[in-house]
Parts: sequence; C-alpha cells; structure tokens
Amino acid sequence: MFASWGSLAYRRRLPVLVTVLLVVITGGVWGFGVFDRLSQGGYESPDSEAAEAQRRAERVLGSSGDVVVLYSVDRGTVDNPELSERIRSTLADLPDSAVREVNSYWSTPNPALTDADHTTGLATIRLAGGEGDKTGAYERIADRLDVAGASTDVAGSVPLQASMSRHSKHDLAMAEAVSLPVVLVLLVIVFGGLVAAALPVLVGGAAVLGSLGLLRLITLFADVNIFAVNVASLLGLGLAIDYGLFVVGRFREELAAGNSTGAAVRRSVATAGRTVAFSATLLVIALGSLLLFPQSFLRSLAYGGMSSVALAAVISLTVLPAVLGMLGSRVDKLAVPWRRERRTDAEPGRGWYRFADAVMKRPMLTAFPILAVLLLLGAPFLGTKFGTPDERILPKDDPARQGIERLRADFPAMSSDNVRIVLDGGRNAPPRQRVASFGDAVGGVPGIGQARVAGGRDGVVVLKAGLETDTFGQRANDAIDEIRSLPPPPDTEVLVGGTTALNLDSLRDTVETLPWVAVLLVGATLVLMFLAFGSVLLPIKAVMLSVLSLSATFGVLTWIFVDGHGAGLINVTPAPMSVGIVVLMASVVFGLSTDYEVFLLSRMAEARAHGADTSDAVRTGLARTGRMITAAALLLIVVTGAFAFSSVTMMRFIGVGMIVALLLDATVVRMILVPALLRLLGDASWWAPGKPRRSWRRGGRSEAEAGNEAEPESVR
Repeated sequence: MFASWGSLAYRRRLPVLVTVLLVVITGGVWGFGVFDRLSQGGYESPDSEAAEAQRRAERVLGSSGDVVVLYSVDRGTVDNPELSERIRSTLADLPDSAVREVNSYWSTPNPALTDADHTTGLATIRLAGGEGDKTGAYERIADRLDVAGASTDVAGSVPLQASMSRHSKHDLAMAEAVSLPVVLVLLVIVFGGLVAAALPVLVGGAAVLGSLGLLRLITLFADVNIFAVNVASLLGLGLAIDYGLFVVGRFREELAAGNSTGAAVRRSVATAGRTVAFSATLLVIALGSLLLFPQSFLRSLAYGGMSSVALAAVISLTVLPAVLGMLGSRVDKLAVPWRRERRTDAEPGRGWYRFADAVMKRPMLTAFPILAVLLLLGAPFLGTKFGTPDERILPKDDPARQGIERLRADFPAMSSDNVRIVLDGGRNAPPRQRVASFGDAVGGVPGIGQARVAGGRDGVVVLKAGLETDTFGQRANDAIDEIRSLPPPPDTEVLVGGTTALNLDSLRDTVETLPWVAVLLVGATLVLMFLAFGSVLLPIKAVMLSVLSLSATFGVLTWIFVDGHGAGLINVTPAPMSVGIVVLMASVVFGLSTDYEVFLLSRMAEARAHGADTSDAVRTGLARTGRMITAAALLLIVVTGAFAFSSVTMMRFIGVGMIVALLLDATVVRMILVPALLRLLGDASWWAPGKPRRSWRRGGRSEAEAGNEAEPESVR
C-alpha cells in the first residue's frame, strides 16, 4: 500500500502538492480566529459530587464574583468620604456591556469586605456573558479600575485566566521564534545542505498552521482549552520535523545507492513513510486515550495533540514525497563546504557498528545497571502530590498571582480555599437546629475550621468552613472524606464541595479511568507492533521499557517541581502536580518512546529480512538509524525544550519533562538498553506462534520486501 502511494505521489506530485498546501494554508488562515474561541478551566470532573455542590451553592449564593478588586491606602482608612466617592464613581462607570453586577464595601458596608484596620476594602464584580466571553469582558474594564489615592490589586478567577492566556500566547510565539532558527541550523549540520534541511521545517510549519484550522473547527462543537494550542504547536512542529527528517534521510540514502528519483520516492514512502504512519497511529491512539477522561481540559489536549500529530503524518506522506519528486538530486543543493568530504548516505556509520558491538559484548553488565538507575530515578514519583492548577503556575511578579495571594492572606473568608457544604432538603429546608448541629459536627473534623451558614434558598442551605491545612495535602483530603461520612440531617442530601473536594473528586475519577487508558495504550501498541514486525516479544519489551522510561521521567519531575530541588534555578514555585498534565505527559512520552522503538526496529527487521541473524540485525539497525534517531531526539528537545523557558509552570513542566524523557529514551533506552536486551533474547526476539506468524506473513510484507520489489515503469 505504501509503495503504491509513493508511486502515486511521485506521478501526481504537482496536484498532490498544490491540493494539500491549499487546504492547509486556507484552514490555517481561518484557524487564526481560534484564539478568540478558546475556553479556560475544565480541570474538574463535571459530574462529580463537588461540581454538583458548586452548582447548587451558586444557585443559592450567586457567583462570588469573577473579579475581586482590593483598594488599599497607606494613610487613613478606606472610609474617607472623598476616596469612597471616587471608588463608587469608578465602579458605577464600568460599561454595562462588560459588567453584570458590582458589590463593594462602599455600596453595602459589609464588615467582611474590609480588614480590621479599614485600610483595605473589597469590590466584587460579576462579568457579563458566558464563560467563554468573560475574559474579553474583563479586558475591557481592566484598565478602568484604578482610583486616585488608593493602590489597586486585582484577584479572581477571570483575571487569573486572562493572565494565563496572555502568557500562553507570548510563550508560544517566543518558543517558535527561538526553536525554529536553532532547528534549521541543526538540520543543516545533519544533512549538510540548506535545501534538505529546509524540508522538515516546511512540514513542521504546515502542520502547526493546519492544526489551528482543525482546532477552530473543533471549537464549533466542543469546549477547547487555551493550552490545546500550545500542545498542538509543540507536538505538531516537533513530530513533523522528526518525520520529515526520517523521510528525507531515507530519500537521500536511496539516491546515494543509485536509484532514480521516482524509485527513491517510492522506496522512501514504502519504508520510512510506513514507519511514520505506524508511529503516528500509535501516538494518535495514545493521545486519543485522553478522550476517556471526564475533564474537558484533558479532552482539549487530546484535540490539540491528535490533530497536530495526524496532520504532521499526512503532510509527511503527501507534501514531502511530492516535493522530493520535484527536487530529485537537487535536494543536495546549497551544500555546506564539508559535505563533499563526508561519506555517502548509502554507507552507515562505522562508529555505530563499534558501539553496537561494545553494548552486545557484555549485555547483562550493560542492561542491569541501567534498569537499576531508571528504577531509582522513578522512586520520588511514589510520593508525589496532585492538585488543581492555581495562581502558582504564573510568575511571582504577575499582578494576578499577587492579587490572589494577597486576597488569600488578608481575606481568607473570600478565598476559594474554603469548604462548601450544601444541605438540600428538597422542598423544605432542614430546621436551623439540625443545620447548627451538623455545622458543629463539621467544625469538629480535624483540619476544618468553624462552619457558618452562608445562605439559604428554596430548601437549600449552604455552609462554609475554612481549611486549616494545605489545600491539596492528605490531611485536607481526609477531612473531606470525614465530612462526607458524617450522618446527614434527616431527609436531607449533603454535598461537599470547594477546591479540595473538586481536586479530590477529579483525581479519583482520573484514577478510575486509568486502567481503561492503560488497556487502550498497551493493547494498541501490542497489536500495531505485531502488525509491523510479526513478533510477540518485541511489543511486550517495548511496552515495559516505555513504562520504565515514563516512571523515571516523572520521578525527576517530582523531585524538581513538587519537592522543590532546584526549583529556584528554573524559577518555579513548588506545587502539587496537575493530574491533567501528568496524564498528557504519560500519553505523549509513551507514544514517543514507542515511536523511536518503531524507527529502530524497522531497520533491524529489514536487515533480518535480508537473512541477518539477530546480532547482525542489531548492528545494522543501530548503524542505519542511530544517527537519525539521535538527531531526531535532539531536534525534538530543541522544539519542546523551548517551553522549558515558559513563564507558565504547566508549560515549563512539559518542556522540562520532554527534555528528560527524550534524553533518557532516545539515548540510554533505545541506543543502549534495547540492543543489550535483544542480544540477551537472541532469535527469540522475533518469535510468534505459528498461526499468527503465518497470518502476518500473508497479510503484510516487511519494509525490506516492499522496498526490494522491481521498480515499475511509472516511477522510472
């Protein structure tokens, strides 16, 4: 199939090129509007008890305010008549198109809206529009909140979201501006010529552009979080460059071996193109597993990742063969001076042969220390903590973070860190005495402060209680469970909500879904790798090594981002891991580790099909792919590593995590551990039961067999 497509792409190279680029560019231009349609939040499970408690509490109490403004004075008090009038006038002049309701200390002298010294007063603002419109409404009033004679701090969920969106857009632009020139320079070094180096960058740019169009299309039917664009850019650019690297590298290898342009295109698509399709399919399935989770944030990341990876593969198998067919031997134009002195691409590096021999000479002495180190690196992950992203993901000097931290310190009752308990008696509210008795029981729970009635309406009473412990700590989780275990008042439904409860419910829903995700990932890997190589042990080994590499990566990330070792060096505040980002990283790293495994084993299987024994196949596969896999990993480190300098901790977490994962996987695991284990397994590496093996032989041919067929007249 892939050989036939390679022939078609060569014969119809101009129509293929024009059609695909036209669709991608048109979709990409239309997709620039996606930034105005992206949502925030979605980190909680929408059907959880805590989410339902939040919805019912808001029906009773109303919104606590999308924006909280703190007005402070250094001298005197906020009760000063002139200052009070200026604040009232400023708040009254906010446009009705952006503001639905304003409540402040100066309009309703509520003691809870000022501090004990009356040097700071609060105003809460409910913004107009739906959830997706509130960020825009806030931006219309953000520069109209200052008042002469008072300092202004702004807190609240919407300012936090607006700041996250602003930082994300800036970080995305900076990451691409920094990484693309570096990638191009590295590709010139790898390929020895500017024309060949530009092709993977062309594929990467087209993949990122096209993914914007796909994401905007998805926003017409589902909520898409702002971070989906960052994920699409990161994966689309990185993988498209990697895929382009392998296809262009194979094409030049075939030309150097004396094949015509048409035959080189055909054989490149039949071999490297087939491998790209298999690896992209595995990664799309890995990212698609995020759709199983209830959180819309995770589904958004799945939309961004799946669209960009699929598009990167499609462009690599359409645009790239067409362009290569047009260029032919001109792919080596604009060569750098040292290019003429190098070996041809038809000759594998002898250094990789020697390296393979060294690894396989003492395979046990090589493999077991590496396995021990990987297990040791993964140990910190056993004690990690999970939490919902909060203001700590922003830089310390960010105004939104500073406002939220000040609100939490000076007005803890207004903070979102409290616990909400909803007592729903249906048509009849529970009697006051029973409410008071239940509130006393709540206040007696370790880690929970006094519970007070916050409001009541239509048979529902809402209690609020402060947390006296870390919001995302085990003690807080235990307190939520203990409150939920208290006997409810007769004929009353009790729902427990708040930040801790939302995080706890989301974490438990995620844990319940993980086994299904594992079944999907492992099952897809086993099936697709068997279809690719006709072996039972190779897919099992690939899964085990991917899990080991993944655990080591998360262990390092826990040590830095949760435990705080070296956090100051990269300017992050230690905080619990976001379970959503962990699941995303797990899917991506699992897919990428299998990705490099497929590229490496493909050339080993090709050598095996030529009659080589296992040791020779390992030598040949490593010699043929070692340089390319190393270069691909380095390029992906540059692209994804650019996000390690992001101002948003979540993206920095992904950037650092990808660097660690790629360094471990593409070097230690694939280049050293895999050859050592294959040497230990010997010919058993390629074993499969008789019937499945025969079915595989009938149903599909190896890359080598497809590539060695006689060259059709149509591609000569």
